[in-house]
Amino acid sequence: MKESIDGKALVYCEGAFNTPNGKTAHGLVRFTERYEIVGVLDKKYKGRDAGKVLDGKPNGIPIFENLEAAIDALEPNGNMPKSLVVGLAPDGGRLPNEATATIKKALQMGWNVDSGLHDFLSNDAVMVQIAAENNCRIRDVRKTPDRDKLHFFTGEIEKVDCLKLAVLGTDSALGKRTTSWLLVHGFRDAGLKSEMIGTGQTAWMQGAKYSMVMDSCINDFVSGEIEHAVVSAYNNEKPDVIVIEGQGSLMNPAYPGGFEILAAGRPDYVILQHAPKREEYDGFPGYKLHSLPEQINAIEVISGKKVIAITVNHENMQEDEILEACKQITLETKLPAFDVLKYGVKDLIQLLKEKIK
Repeated sequence: MKESIDGKALVYCEGAFNTPNGKTAHGLVRFTERYEIVGVLDKKYKGRDAGKVLDGKPNGIPIFENLEAAIDALEPNGNMPKSLVVGLAPDGGRLPNEATATIKKALQMGWNVDSGLHDFLSNDAVMVQIAAENNCRIRDVRKTPDRDKLHFFTGEIEKVDCLKLAVLGTDSALGKRTTSWLLVHGFRDAGLKSEMIGTGQTAWMQGAKYSMVMDSCINDFVSGEIEHAVVSAYNNEKPDVIVIEGQGSLMNPAYPGGFEILAAGRPDYVILQHAPKREEYDGFPGYKLHSLPEQINAIEVISGKKVIAITVNHENMQEDEILEACKQITLETKLPAFDVLKYGVKDLIQLLKEKIK
């Protein structure tokens, strides 16, 4: 087993696991090279297996009621974490008040704390002092780097001579990152070199080597940071395929995303993630989701590139509905549709291999 970058970690996800606001925790439970996840905190699912709750497949990661219960269970087995990771991804990226006490307890025990929220823990003088007194680290993943470390768009992207795929979505909190990782691993399993370009805090937490955090980057440098990540991955790794994680969606009123990826990442093709049962934009009742054909058309008009396949998020669907939904999408769009989380990525990989330069 590959050794994790930052060792054992416990994930805080109180009140949000198995909901869209827990998507950072979900990503870490499904896959991460940065940490070895030893448990999740959310009293709603205490005593359950995190993989079973999330995907119906046990993965051996227990869910605990609170920090004390986790310590009682993990300490006797020599499984104590080095870090507490905030696995919440709420609207606006704000830290709930009830999380503060747990974070302070973790720091008092000498655990590192990593957070991907917009509320920066390193701006809290009390927490910084506790961390200093206990010789541990606070890391705010979404904190914007100093301007002298940021990159402006140069056009170097045009020298990247491998297949570039962007995984965009018809909405936010839809599984774009998970599909991106599945594609990367699918290409690797097929004997091809593939690299993930992370564009959010969770991809970084999962160990994506080439990353930027799009929604907290200074606007003038967003395109340059995307380009820099893609060019660096290409120059350093010489991959056959680069997969760029999407953010938000072109038409989401609160989280418009994707244009910068199309403009700066300059993908050869787009894979579009879609939830057939979702009717309104995530978290915004009354804002009707634009139709799949409208969204495909918008992407293709903006980028001049083709949407090559649809990947399905099966939320609120029974298992016997999934393949029929894929069939109906194909009839509507004339594009192949796949549920890669449920049925695997091999068929989609086979289609995409034909596009490798």
